[in-house]
Amino acid sequence: MNITKVLLLLAAVSGGVLSCKPKNAGDASASGNAQKAYVAPGKYDEFYNFVSGGFSGQMSVYGLPSGRLFRVIPVFSVDPEKGYGYSEETKPMLNTSHGFVPWDDLHHTELSQTNGEVDGKWVFGNANNTPRVARIDLKSFKTSEIIELPNSAGNHSSPFITENTEYVVAGTRFSVPADDANGDVPISTYKQNFKGYVSFISVKKETGDMDLAFQIELPGINFDLSHAGKGKSHGWFFFSCYNTEQANSLLEVNASQKDKDFIMAVNWKKAEEYIKAGKGRKVKANYAHNKYNEKTHTATSEMKSEVLVLDAKSLKDICYFIPCPKSPHGCDVDPTGEYIVGSGKLAALIPVFSFDKIQSAIQSKAFDGEYDGIPVIKYDAALYGEVKKPGLGPLHTEFDGKGNAYTTFFVSSEVVKWNIKDLKVLDRAPTFYSVGHLCIPGGDSKKPNAKYLIAYNKITKDRYIPTGPELTQSAQLYDISGDKMEMILDFPTIGEPHYAQAVSADLLKEKSLKFYKIDENSNKYVTKGEKESKVVRQGNEVHVYMTSIRSHFSPDNIEGIKMGDVVYFHVTNLEQDWDVPHGFAVKGAVNAELLIMPGETQTLKWVPDRVGIFPIYCTDFCSALHQEMQGYVRVSPKGSSVPISFSLGKTNAVANK
Repeated sequence: MNITKVLLLLAAVSGGVLSCKPKNAGDASASGNAQKAYVAPGKYDEFYNFVSGGFSGQMSVYGLPSGRLFRVIPVFSVDPEKGYGYSEETKPMLNTSHGFVPWDDLHHTELSQTNGEVDGKWVFGNANNTPRVARIDLKSFKTSEIIELPNSAGNHSSPFITENTEYVVAGTRFSVPADDANGDVPISTYKQNFKGYVSFISVKKETGDMDLAFQIELPGINFDLSHAGKGKSHGWFFFSCYNTEQANSLLEVNASQKDKDFIMAVNWKKAEEYIKAGKGRKVKANYAHNKYNEKTHTATSEMKSEVLVLDAKSLKDICYFIPCPKSPHGCDVDPTGEYIVGSGKLAALIPVFSFDKIQSAIQSKAFDGEYDGIPVIKYDAALYGEVKKPGLGPLHTEFDGKGNAYTTFFVSSEVVKWNIKDLKVLDRAPTFYSVGHLCIPGGDSKKPNAKYLIAYNKITKDRYIPTGPELTQSAQLYDISGDKMEMILDFPTIGEPHYAQAVSADLLKEKSLKFYKIDENSNKYVTKGEKESKVVRQGNEVHVYMTSIRSHFSPDNIEGIKMGDVVYFHVTNLEQDWDVPHGFAVKGAVNAELLIMPGETQTLKWVPDRVGIFPIYCTDFCSALHQEMQGYVRVSPKGSSVPISFSLGKTNAVANK
């Protein structure tokens, strides 16, 4: 069947799926299954679910099985609710080689692992548009580090980890000319000038600090989803690849001409050996490395200028291509590390590859030639078997640790359960509608917790009350503890959910940071008590050293600000109690408010644009006298003789000049 007929068939089936519910659609509330998702008031959920925010650039945290939204973690986009990207302390987190980038597209989340099991230390996220990888600390639930990826465009294939979090790995979605090459070339010279790169970011075991260890230069194709080997396949990484036609226009047709694209197997242990042997070359490349210091509550941004690169063409034994049905999206490895599942979006089957057979094929050189210098393993030499007629539009697979796999089907809108050994379909459950990713807690680790499965759907037509042309995306929760999948809940999500991971609440909740200790606050502008609060003029800069506590600021009246001044409000929250943040806002601020955690210091930059009286107030409800937590700032004309002064209550002091 040619590609035009395939696309027409998929469109017809997709239209049918979206126009009505499947005949066997269940109603969770009617069946009584909703009781399984009920979490009584005051009770804790069993799992934290970390869900990508897609085009919001953020990461959201839901409880399972309740589906309650607990927190939105700012990562790659400014967040006026929390002042992230607006406060002077957090602005450096969004710095890149392109300058300050206030948004991105976060597609995938990945929890850190030790010995192939989720350890609850960190969760990583990817920036798809301006290629970056972030690390979020699961003690504070704050973004601690962001590293930009050079030689990359469209960082979709990340951030996937090795079984001891030795590396976070990323592949470029859009092949482009290398950063040190002349990029001013005709797009039609794609095959000659465009390259693909896979990046290996090392992670320090104790601190989590990241560093761009090395990159592998590859042919100019598109890299999609990936997963690391585990157990017997530890030391290898597997990527789905498409556009082996190396098309540069109308990819929906021109990148679907061949019957097969590739799964790429990367021997990263061998790559490490080549690095130690001096086989890498240093390449000029500018990229930002941003870190947030929990002691100073301040981010810093460092620009780096080179990266170590290995050439896969000349080093023949680090990368291998394995044919896979056309346009593969998912690439998943089972808990044993033996089976690698590919998902050709335009195929009506699921290929399962064997790690042992891949190794045998490499040793016996069972190759079908090369693709642009990379050895191609024969399909049958690597194949364990195929799941026949499982559904339409296979995308992603997770595992239950009991020998079963669960795959999403975008076109036929369902999750299908199948046995890894005999490749037989065991069960199927409808989704509503057009499911993309799915999640089983620990489902990509050695030790899945096979109690729940969550499907993340792209379309919710007729599922929720309408909100104009933009409908919410959704997640649907299934009980998979028995032989059959039972849908027990669906709930809306912040758009657009892609990959997500879940971890037992018991692993995290006792480690959660309660507050920052004032005595350990080493921010250069910290004010550790009201007696230290002050206002200092330094030329046309005015620094306000301010404290907040239930229910006032110190100082709360400031005079002597003049037009042309740049004012920095350095606000320290003196509270030493859990869950007592304070907000800070000033009328006319064109950036945002601040949200300051107990014991934390944050800075808001303000440039007055007119003469007058400007109220300041707390934006986060903190006590019964929250409304009384306010003050005033007087702004006088440029050249005014009004001196800087500040007051609190009946006191009035002349500030340092």
